[in-house]
Amino acid sequence: MHKKIPVSDVRIGMYIQELCGSWMDHPFWKKSFLLESDKDLATLQNSSISEVWIDTGLGCDVEAGSHAIFEDDVAKDVENELARISASAIAKIPLHEELDRARALLAEGKTAITSMFHEVRMGNAIKVSEAEPLVDEISLSIARNPEAFLNLARLKNVDDYTYLHSVAVCGLMIALGKTLGMSGCDLKDAGIAGLMHDVGKALIPNEVLNKPGKLTDEEFEVVKGHPRKGWEVLNVAEGANAIALDVCLHHHERVDGKGYPERLSGDNLTLFARMGALCDVYDALTSNRCYKAGWEPAETIRKMAEWREGHFDEKVFQAFVKTIGIYPSGSLVRLKSGRLAIVLEQRSKSLLTPVVKVFFSTKSNAPIMPEMLDLSRSQETIVSAEDPTQWGFDLKKIAGI
Repeated sequence: MHKKIPVSDVRIGMYIQELCGSWMDHPFWKKSFLLESDKDLATLQNSSISEVWIDTGLGCDVEAGSHAIFEDDVAKDVENELARISASAIAKIPLHEELDRARALLAEGKTAITSMFHEVRMGNAIKVSEAEPLVDEISLSIARNPEAFLNLARLKNVDDYTYLHSVAVCGLMIALGKTLGMSGCDLKDAGIAGLMHDVGKALIPNEVLNKPGKLTDEEFEVVKGHPRKGWEVLNVAEGANAIALDVCLHHHERVDGKGYPERLSGDNLTLFARMGALCDVYDALTSNRCYKAGWEPAETIRKMAEWREGHFDEKVFQAFVKTIGIYPSGSLVRLKSGRLAIVLEQRSKSLLTPVVKVFFSTKSNAPIMPEMLDLSRSQETIVSAEDPTQWGFDLKKIAGI
């Protein structure tokens, strides 16, 4: 039986079915678990969570006299939470207002994926359902301001790549799904599939996965085994559906049939698999890896456009470009005035007129007073994308993220 009780009534041996409140407010990445340690009890009691749901069939019951709410009220709580999520997802807010929440969310996501990979390496079955609150919060962050989460997710370091790549692809899948008109369960399934797509890499030896030099043919074959290994992990995982299994197995397939592991092509690839292939490639190319520095966002889009015939689905690629822009957020661009700017936010009306932060004059070769500029309301236009390494700029610092 499910009961909602105050945190003050929680004791060792109880099975926590759900922590009440926003996922970002509590210190555990799992939404359900057996409370077995004094440390976890103290962490829970010192958090901002005031109530929890327990399952008395899987753990200890409350003591006599406790103020518990029984499962008859579950439906009402669920309706209230869905209403909260729906209301929160409507209003888009400025970039700077979402950055702190997006940063905290990425940190929690890294912890969750690190823990999940550890469970896989230990040979334990994972519970995909435990990641649902994380996906819900990522979806809310994307709705409030997609550039905040996606910009931060791209700026991962080499050591974080394996784990944050999954979190970044989750965000990209949700953002792309919105552009494609997805909502509700489809959008959530896209996010979960993105989060789980690389779980098979947990079973690839680190000396191969993180090798700084070129892989041998034998090592590359080992790496190419990760989609099937991931499918095998998810196939016995609790809560993994057909979409997560599909994207995990097929995110390295190509529409011309030259991908792996099954060399599927054309209509044999689902929409979700085509989305996964795009999001995986974009984040991989724009991220710093142990064997190469990441490409700039605008250069990555240009390269992917060159490859799209045979590699990517044309309609999905067009939707992806619409999602992140021809000059994606984080790109360094030169304006017709000769000033340099960093792209901060996209404008839905035109892919060529984002919001930028102007900060440098190429004519005087010197910094200028930073200025926010909405190119959709300006006579200024972008004439080219620039390589920040050639200028020696730290765009992360300039953008304030």
